[in-house]
Amino acid sequence: MSYNNFKPLIWSKNILRDLEKMTVLDKDCCHDFDGEVKEGGKVKILGVTRPTIKDYDGTDIDGPENPPDTSIYMNIDKAKYFNFAIDDIDKAQTKKGLMSSLRAEATAGLAEIYDYSIASEAVNAGSKTNSSAIATADELKNLIDKKLVWLRNNGVPLTQRVVIELTPWAYDVFENKIIELKTQNDKLIKQGILGQYKNAYVKMSNNLYNDGKDDYLMLRTDRAIAAAKQIDKVEPYRPEKRFAEAVKGLMVYGTKTVRPKELGVIKAHEA
Repeated sequence: MSYNNFKPLIWSKNILRDLEKMTVLDKDCCHDFDGEVKEGGKVKILGVTRPTIKDYDGTDIDGPENPPDTSIYMNIDKAKYFNFAIDDIDKAQTKKGLMSSLRAEATAGLAEIYDYSIASEAVNAGSKTNSSAIATADELKNLIDKKLVWLRNNGVPLTQRVVIELTPWAYDVFENKIIELKTQNDKLIKQGILGQYKNAYVKMSNNLYNDGKDDYLMLRTDRAIAAAKQIDKVEPYRPEKRFAEAVKGLMVYGTKTVRPKELGVIKAHEA
C-alpha cells in the first residue's frame, strides 16, 4: 500500500473551490478581511466611518478629518474534520471517479455545516418579527414588505445587493410573488438565485436557522454577515489498527454579524 502520489495541496485547493460552488449563504457574505484564516486565529474586518459632508461657500475649507477606524475582529473559532479509510490510496486514484466522489461527499458535508453557521447569525439580526404561522403568500408578502422597508429606513440604498433567503416551504408559499430572472443568467443561477422581488434577489435553502419552532427567514445585504473559511490541513496516513490507508482533512472557519441593521429576520413556521 502507498500514498506517495497523493497531493494534499491539490486536494485542499479542490475542496475550497468546491465549497465555493456548494455553499448558498456564503455567496452573500462580507469577505473583506485582513489576516490569515487559521485555527484559533482572528481576522480584521475592514471598516471606516463616513466623512462629514459640509457646505462650501468659496472660502477656506476646514482641515481634514481623521475618521476613526471602525474595524472589528472575527474569531476563527470553529473547526470540522473528515476522516475516511481506503484500502490503497494510490490504487484508488487510478479508479476513475472514486477519489473525486469521496472528496465531493466530504466537501458537501463541510458546506452544509459552514452554511448553517452563517444561518445561525440570524439570532443577531437587528430586527426580528414575532413568531408567525404562515398559510398564504399574502401573509408572507406582508412580512417581507415590512422588512424591506426596515432595511431601506436603515440607509440601505437601492443599489445595494439585498437577498431574501427562504426555506423550501416558504419559497413554495411565496413562489407566485417572485419575478423570474429576465434572462437565464448563468452567473446568478450559480449563486443560487431563483428570482427577484422588489429589487431583491430570492434564494432558497434548507439550511436556515430554526429555534425548534420557527425558521429564521433572512433579508440581508451582502455586508451584514462576515464569513471566512480555510482548508487548514489534508493528510494521508496509515491508521495504526487498520490494514488500510486513510485521508483526513480539517476546515477552520468563523462567522460574525457586522452590520445588524442590514439583517432582518422573519420568524415563521407553516400554519
